[in-house]
Amino acid sequence: MVGWFSKVVVATTVRMPKWFVRWVSRRYVAGPRLDDAVEVMKRLTSEGACFTVDVLGEEITSMDEATFFLEEYIRVMNAIQEHQFDANLSIKPTAFGLLIDPEQGLQNIRKLVSMAAEHDMFVRLDMEDHRVTTSTIDVVLALHKEGLTNVGTVLQGRLFRTLADIEWLETELGGLADYRICKGIYLEPEDISFTGYRDIVDATNAAIDSMFAAGAYVGVATHDLPVIDHTLSALESYGMGPGKEDPRKNAGPPRKNKGPGYEFQMLLGVRGPLRRKLLNAGHRTRVYIPYGEKWYEYSIRRLKENPTIGTQVAKAFLMPWTNRP
Repeated sequence: MVGWFSKVVVATTVRMPKWFVRWVSRRYVAGPRLDDAVEVMKRLTSEGACFTVDVLGEEITSMDEATFFLEEYIRVMNAIQEHQFDANLSIKPTAFGLLIDPEQGLQNIRKLVSMAAEHDMFVRLDMEDHRVTTSTIDVVLALHKEGLTNVGTVLQGRLFRTLADIEWLETELGGLADYRICKGIYLEPEDISFTGYRDIVDATNAAIDSMFAAGAYVGVATHDLPVIDHTLSALESYGMGPGKEDPRKNAGPPRKNKGPGYEFQMLLGVRGPLRRKLLNAGHRTRVYIPYGEKWYEYSIRRLKENPTIGTQVAKAFLMPWTNRP
């Protein structure tokens, strides 16, 4: 159950003027422009972090909007190349038209992934709500069959179907499967997902175990100590870790600009000290960098979809020294 305090913080924040929401979100969103994202990456590069860049916006209403996202991501690729950032791309499939015109949406994603492949750049298909879980996985499988293996998806631990999806992708892709695993921000219906914190954590940890066992590349996207501690124990049991080659016999080939079979991923502005602790221990850590004109819609939607964020907002406001980005 979400605490009453967190709910109050969210309810108050979403009713505040836009300037206040921007003040709150500036910690978690690079800004409205690509230049803002570039400046953030320049700053965090000095800490040894790597990145995945997300242009904010999803579930477009016309295919003309998909053209904007395709062109903007091409600009992102060019900026990454120009500044030689250790970065890849995160895209929302619905922003490319997957819900409006699945075939054209696939074609748009294919074009971007193909261009990224020319630059040895990876593309992560963000996982949105349950309406597009299957279609997002279908896109990954279709592109892999075409030889575009620089693409992977996100799976959400909270969904009942996730272990079956891992088995499905293992069957189709083997060690070439490349995941970001997270608890999941979308508050899905209780008939298809876990809703209690402990159940979600346990399900996410079970998914991590299944991914490691399948030889997949595992990007553990979490700020939760129970998930991080479980991952560290799993790595030890497989003989994996900083400075070691991936010893799993069923693992895929080494990935350029990737870790030895795994990495940790965290949102911009969230639990920076924990991220630096993992980095200092030698683990590859990737920071999720969102930017775009849709920063306000993104911020409000995330607050409404997952009120537990309210605790992070309050902590950043009242005790900023405890959570330096």
